[in-house]
Amino acid sequence: MAPREETPLMQRLRAVRQANDLTLEQAGRACGIAASTLSKIENGLMSPTYDVLQKLAIGLSLDVSELFTPAREPMGAGRCVVDRAGQGKVHKTRYYEHLLLCSQLSHKRILPFLTTITARDLTVFVDWNRHEGEEFVYVISGQIELHTEFYAEATLGPGDSFYIDSRMGHRCISVSQEDAQVLWMATQRPEAESGETNE
Repeated sequence: MAPREETPLMQRLRAVRQANDLTLEQAGRACGIAASTLSKIENGLMSPTYDVLQKLAIGLSLDVSELFTPAREPMGAGRCVVDRAGQGKVHKTRYYEHLLLCSQLSHKRILPFLTTITARDLTVFVDWNRHEGEEFVYVISGQIELHTEFYAEATLGPGDSFYIDSRMGHRCISVSQEDAQVLWMATQRPEAESGETNE
């Protein structure tokens, strides 16, 4: 059997954990996830959802983009980074294929993704997606259905958008013949922005 190809997330997560001299159990406790789950992510046996990525980032005192690449730009005024077409870090889940944009900057207040929505049926979701922060989604192509805990479902096409409180359960599926593509922006949770970490 051929060895599993190392992804940027696998390499970076393992490197950060080892640099902080953390066992899987210690890192799992800090992030609020099981050590077995963390091991699966590090070994490419599981592709974490955004909710889990956010837990990892907070627990390891990083932002989500730093889980894929070391930050090269310090905090400060006048920051700028340019991503060309096709650049970015790819992260696939069971529901979406995210292209993380402008990942070179750390401690961003907004995390931008170019996302292909591959999920076609709500039954593929184990549970609602929910996490701290807010999200804005703009549909580029295809059609999506937005499902939330508290509102009726909404169908959106090219040019349509939505903005939600991410603490409310939510999930999106593609309802067009082709996979839908959206620009997805999520804010960092306040604890990450203020430099606070979980105890």
